Amino acid sequence: MPLKQFRRRLLKYLPFIKSILILVVILFCIFLIIKAVSPFYNFAKRNNISLKFISSLLLNQNLPLKSYQDRTNVIILGIAGGEHDGSDLTDTMLFLSLDFKKHDVVMISLPRDIWLPSIQDKINTAYHYGEVQKKGGGLIMAKAAIEEVIGQPVHYAWLIDFSGFKKLIDLVEGVDIFVEKGFVDEYYPIPGRENDDCNGDPKYKCRYETLRFEKGLQHMEGERALKYVRSRQAEGEEGTDFARDKRQQQIILALKNKIFQFSFFSKQDKLKQLINIVNEYSLSDMDLSEKILFAKFFLELKNDNIRKIVLDNGDKNKNREGFLINPPIDSKYKNLWVLVPRSMDFSEIKQYIACQITDPNCVLSP
Repeated sequence: MPLKQFRRRLLKYLPFIKSILILVVILFCIFLIIKAVSPFYNFAKRNNISLKFISSLLLNQNLPLKSYQDRTNVIILGIAGGEHDGSDLTDTMLFLSLDFKKHDVVMISLPRDIWLPSIQDKINTAYHYGEVQKKGGGLIMAKAAIEEVIGQPVHYAWLIDFSGFKKLIDLVEGVDIFVEKGFVDEYYPIPGRENDDCNGDPKYKCRYETLRFEKGLQHMEGERALKYVRSRQAEGEEGTDFARDKRQQQIILALKNKIFQFSFFSKQDKLKQLINIVNEYSLSDMDLSEKILFAKFFLELKNDNIRKIVLDNGDKNKNREGFLINPPIDSKYKNLWVLVPRSMDFSEIKQYIACQITDPNCVLSP
């Protein structure tokens, strides 16, 4: 075929050839996009993350979580973990009531020794009994136990192993804590020495270490921060569970602030570690999108917008009353040291909590 004739035919079919080439390029690009997006799509599908959720998150629009009267209620539970006795007792119980519209949070610490008539035991055993009845039932029973005391619905629960708590603090390179009252605890248990006979020492001193916290600003790594919140054998007021509850609130808020300030997205390895710690050492009935919404709101919230409440038995030295009392040791409480409502039911506490949640200027007091 003469070259001139070939060129004419080529020019005749050139638009068609161009269309074919463009189509091939488009299909190839679509293939690459699908290949790149497919893992993210499958991940989102597995975790119930919708396109609406992603767009709302990027546009900073809050999607509603489960709520009651515009408030979402979450309990944070802390357990020691491990294989020893009492490893699944929830020695930390924090109730958070969040108002996404008003950027308001009420944080309530519940003492672990509250006696619960429904289970005939302390409130910190509810998670344990729920798990014994049915695997996965611990969070359900713990939520029901909290509701029984405070009279507010609990929409979500988040259980955290203290080992993960320690790792989180180490990941963000520690937290700065102002110790309001110094204290010494000579009986902080040493893990692994619970059954040590201490060469016949009747006081078993080898089972314990002495903790000292001086008044003032201190930088705490994970191990020391964990001891700060778990110590409960100090002399005086700091040896009470109520002081412990306040220290727990203090550490959690300090950790919240540090996580928010920490540049995780510029430190991808740290971000991966954060996700791994949360997945390994915590359990929740939230799906991933709900966790992201909760974490985003809570981490961005200013501490001034968090109203902190501790339920306790008052302070005689300060002439301050509390809603709880410590009754004499009795068989009806399994001969345990417990706390019960002074009114013998939880109605007074429920009224107080409802007032605090609905009205920042609530004047009700014990």
